[in-house]
Order: sequence, then C-alpha cells, then structure tokens
Amino acid sequence: MRSVRMRILAGLLVLAAAGVGAWQFLPSRSEGEAITVGTTDAVTSLDPAGAYDAGSWALFSNVFQSLLTFTPGGAAPVPDAAKSCAFARGDLTTYRCELRSGLTFPSGRTMTAEDVKYSFDRILRIKSPVGPAPLLDTLRSVDADRLTVTFHLSSPDATFPFKVATGAGSIVDHTAYPAAELRTDNGVDGTGPYTLTSYTKNAKAVLAPNAGYQGAVKGGADRSVELRYYDTPDALDTAWKDRQVEVATRQLPPQVLAGLNPSDPAQRVFEADGSETRNLYFNTRAGKPLHKPEVRQALAWLIDRERLAATVYDGTVDPLYSLIPAGITGHTASFFDDYPEQDAKKARRLLTEAGVTLPVHITYGYAEGRGAGAQEGAEIKRELEASGLFKVTLQGYEWTDFQKRWADGKLDAYAVGWVADFPDPDTFGAALVGTGSAMNTGYSSKTVDRLIKDSQRYADRGEADRDFREVQQTVARDVPVLPLWQAKEYVVTTEDIGGGQYLSDGTGVFRLWSLTRL
Repeated sequence: MRSVRMRILAGLLVLAAAGVGAWQFLPSRSEGEAITVGTTDAVTSLDPAGAYDAGSWALFSNVFQSLLTFTPGGAAPVPDAAKSCAFARGDLTTYRCELRSGLTFPSGRTMTAEDVKYSFDRILRIKSPVGPAPLLDTLRSVDADRLTVTFHLSSPDATFPFKVATGAGSIVDHTAYPAAELRTDNGVDGTGPYTLTSYTKNAKAVLAPNAGYQGAVKGGADRSVELRYYDTPDALDTAWKDRQVEVATRQLPPQVLAGLNPSDPAQRVFEADGSETRNLYFNTRAGKPLHKPEVRQALAWLIDRERLAATVYDGTVDPLYSLIPAGITGHTASFFDDYPEQDAKKARRLLTEAGVTLPVHITYGYAEGRGAGAQEGAEIKRELEASGLFKVTLQGYEWTDFQKRWADGKLDAYAVGWVADFPDPDTFGAALVGTGSAMNTGYSSKTVDRLIKDSQRYADRGEADRDFREVQQTVARDVPVLPLWQAKEYVVTTEDIGGGQYLSDGTGVFRLWSLTRL
C-alpha cells in the first residue's frame, strides 16, 4: 500500500510509555467526547475500488469489513465478516468463506455473498490506476451462493487470505456502489466498527460507533473518533502543540520525532522499529531517460542513504539496502552488496558504456506535504548533480495529482513510501516489481515474475525465503526501484489517552477503536 500502505511488525514492537503516574490525577475531557486524531496521510477516495494508499485504507479498516482481518500482533488473518474461511483444495487455487449471518448495511439490507462477489468484481472491472486491482492479480473469478463465497485463483496463492484481509477486501453494499465506475459522493456504506457521519476532504472525518457491528473486534467501538487531516508535518506539529488533537501519528516532522521525550509527563510516546519503506521508482519504458539499466545502475552508485537518514530525517529512519525491509522474511542487503559506497567514477563508466549524452536530464517527483519529501528531493538532487552526470528537475505535487502523474508515466523518477498491505514479504513483490505493478515503472522481468509466483505456492511462508532473496538480487541488478530508508513508527498521545500502542502493528489495520480515554 502506498504511504503511501506497512505498519510495524508485532515481533519488532518496542514501546516506551510515559506519564504512568501523574496523568491519573489530571482532569480529562468529557467521557463522551470524541477522541481527536491527527495525521498527514490523505484519503484518495472513499470508494475501496479507487484507493491503494495508507490514508484511505486506515479509514477503510474502520468503516468497512473484510471477510478477514488481523488482530493486534497477529501474523495470520482471522475471520471478521466471515464465520470461517479455508482453501478448499491442497493446490491453493480455491478459497471458500462462509459469511456471518445477520450482518446489515446502514440501509438495513442484509449482507450476502453477492455483496462480497460484487465488491471484488468491481475492483477488477473498474481497474482504477490508483486502485488495488494489482493486489488481486491471482484472482480469476468469484462465485456467490447465499452466505457462501468462493474465490477461484489463476495460480496457487497461499497469500490470498492476507490480501482478502486488506482494504482491497472491503465489502460494499451492491445497491449503493455503481458496478463500472467509482462512487464520488462523501458517503460510505459499510459494516465496520464505525459509521462515517461526516467527511470533508483533506480536513476531517467523523466516525461514530456502529451499534450493529458484528465481527472480530470484541465489543466493537465504544467511542466516537474525529480524524483530522493536515497538509504538512509542520501543520500537524502545530495542531499537536496547541492540543487541537489528542493523538498524532504519521507524521510529525523528523526534528520533532528525534526530540520526543518518553519521560515527559504531559504526553505518552510510543516508538517502535518499523517496516515502512521509502523507495525511488524509475520509469523504465523505452524512450525515457532511465530506460537503460546502466543509467539506473549509475544512479545507484551516487545516492548516499546514510547522509539522507542522518541529515534530512535526523536519524528517525534507517538506511535501506534491499526491497524487503529488515525483520521481514527474505530480507537481504542486495543493494549494499552491489553498490557498497558512492562511486562517481563507476557511475560515469556505466553511462559512457550506455552511450547516453551527459548530463542525463530527469524529472523527479514527490508528494507535497508528505513527510520530508521536499527536503529529501533537494538532497537527492544535490547528490546526483554534484557528480556532474545528472541534471534533475525537482517538482512536488498534491498527493492525488502525484499518483495520477506516475500512473500516467509522466515522471522519470518518483519517491513513494510503502506501508505493507499485510505482514508477509509478498507485499513487496508483485505490487512493487512485478509486471503491471502498482508503482507503474514499466518494469517487467520474467525471472522476477516466476520467483514471485513460486513464492506464493508455500503455505509455510518461511519456505519462500529463497525465492525472495533471488528477487532482490535481480532487482538490485536491474534497478527499477532504489530503496532509500526504513522507518520507525511513532504515535504520540496526550497523557489521558490510552491504547496508542495498538493503533497499528504491521498488519495494515488502523485500530481507532483501541483508543480510550483514561
């Protein structure tokens, strides 16, 4: 998922909570007052068929249900809208779920398997350029019979249950969503723990507990939440300092994160090793300046990740040298093995051998207001141009416009964060480097596609390790993507808000219902 979509792996969670004594004696807001949560993540669309990013899916996991979901710290999906799910055969190509009975949409309509089939079918039919269709690349067809839904896959895919548990599996009311186009109003018709009572794009989403909810969240949600969206980390920081929000996450400015003090009694700080990544993606299509692999390899010899992490991000991120981050099955240091240090001479030699005119002119795009994208872009531009080998035109865009530009192939290079769809290395496979990937680089490798397919055959996901190691070796050689850094996860709450440590944990679920007023 783009963060643009990987939260923290539960096994890596290291929490630091502050204020466990004094806060108990401080006055708190009204017991029934909504908890306010601030973020810089934006919502691309309220329609699950039209969004594949962290901000949208964070909202989806609260207002929609999928057949499956992830419990806090869970590595495998569990039933949510479904009563049970299982592969019907040992070849991992037929997956069947039985729905809970009595699930109802806001209209009062009872959910059936036909709604589930409709939800998946319309994602593949609409195939929005910024939607989740690439995630469902192994789904051939869906059958529905009352409360039974059966998925037929084009090839064995042990990861399909993980995909069902994501925002791509959000179940919509088939009478409220058009079959062949996106719904464009501000309404949501789902069966999640919350209902969306009001929404103002790029400003606010107000959620109220859904009294009719039945699912994996025991007891459902018991308190209203107001999500407030901010254009920049600085704006979020101002809102946090002014106590306009009680929870701040994704993302305060790097210098603020670096200075957070877990012993400050006025706030509670939760920090964890994370597996969100940020990469540079390259338009590899014929006729583009980065079409030749030698040109992309030259770029890989010039980027200084250590400096980027230390200066732009104040040490709040770690340099990343592989497609799959540390802590995930299959992680390697393939880019460090192939490009161990900055070397302008090797970069020049590659460009000379490729016969390209120097300097190579490229356009570099990033999303405005999303973390330190502007500062990061400026540093990368400086590093590339200092070699004399590249000339970079740097341009920031509003998030939705940015997505459309890379989807239309209008950018040569673009920096995008990636938040895992689910806790498995497959989320870094087809979606990022497979043919027809969500990142739309134009890259296609028969070797990579074969390895990804092979990895999906293993029900024991640890057995996929070798395939993913080979994927990363191939990607480091071809360089359709250049890993930059791996993020830590930060959640900050006021002293009277509990549950911040459960808000996200690497499973792609944003648990607003975990927040409580103490």
